[in-house]
Amino acid sequence: MRDFNPDAGRSFAQTVRRGSRAGRPSGGGFHRSWRLLSVARAGLLIGAVAAVFIAWAIAARSLAPMANTARQTFDTIIVLGSPADSDGNPTPAMLGRTTEGVREYQRGIASHLIFTGGAAHNRFVEAQVMARVAQAQGVPASVIVVEPEAQDTIQNECFATRIMRARGWRSAEIVSNQAHLPRAAMILQNLPNLRIEWQMHAAPDPIAGGFYRGAANVVETIKTARYLAWTRWTERCGP
Repeated sequence: MRDFNPDAGRSFAQTVRRGSRAGRPSGGGFHRSWRLLSVARAGLLIGAVAAVFIAWAIAARSLAPMANTARQTFDTIIVLGSPADSDGNPTPAMLGRTTEGVREYQRGIASHLIFTGGAAHNRFVEAQVMARVAQAQGVPASVIVVEPEAQDTIQNECFATRIMRARGWRSAEIVSNQAHLPRAAMILQNLPNLRIEWQMHAAPDPIAGGFYRGAANVVETIKTARYLAWTRWTERCGP
């Protein structure tokens, strides 16, 4: 009869426990898998929310009214700002908006022009560059008003309509490129105490072709979503 060895039982039990632990995933691997799953869920949630806002922006752009009046003449034409190039010369987009505003003035649509836009993208004040272009195209300096502070479309329209109120003007045609106008119309509608008649007017696209217009619409849809979700509530136009 063999002697009983208590250490042999303990060794066998330890071996069984080690084998059992080896068959289960480690704690670190479990936590990594959980973190990856959480990140994936968060990504899906963010994507779903973004898709909702993009869909909202597309619908809002398609429904945005382009006027609140049927009148044919106005007190002033407001030309919304666009960046100059790094040398202070008008870019195609700026030139297109300015030239269209000048054409409307020359057609007798309004007796004054407001150019609005500050140094939002470089050191050159957009409104001043546009005013120089308009004067070079034959518009008298006496009918031009420069608004040199606005940093975005909300401020463009806020500051321009302040000028209108100060001068007793009650109607305006707003000039910008086609893709920009729906967002500009939404912003104008939401300005506080707005008691003017207005109409949007599209300048020709600075670059011919469907690709440019498609790209411009994509950019403006994203900006519209941002406006609806954020800047509409955080950037207010005071009196």
